[in-house]
Amino acid sequence: MGDDKSIVPLIKNVTEAIDAENIVMEAARDLIKDEIKRVIRIRLEENPKLRDEIKESISLYLEAKARQTFALVKLTKCGAKLGMELIPPSLKAEISKELMSIFEKEFAAMMEKGL
Repeated sequence: MGDDKSIVPLIKNVTEAIDAENIVMEAARDLIKDEIKRVIRIRLEENPKLRDEIKESISLYLEAKARQTFALVKLTKCGAKLGMELIPPSLKAEISKELMSIFEKEFAAMMEKGL
């Protein structure tokens, strides 16, 4: 039994050493990233035309993502409309009310997040 108790501190020390190695590796990665960012910033300061082109490209990219999101919202709306057309008239009012409730909750949640 005495041997079992002496193993626990050894395992703990090995685990702590592994954690220390991970921390050092993460710190080294962060330093490398920071250095790469610094070099990129210097190059962009030296070349304003390229910097402006990158800014324009980022703007176009963000606009495209917004358009993609808008298209998905429109497709969802069309899908809901099509689904409503396929529902028997006797269930339309009940399902319509439930769908409105769901959309209102989701819309409120999106607005709270600041979308």
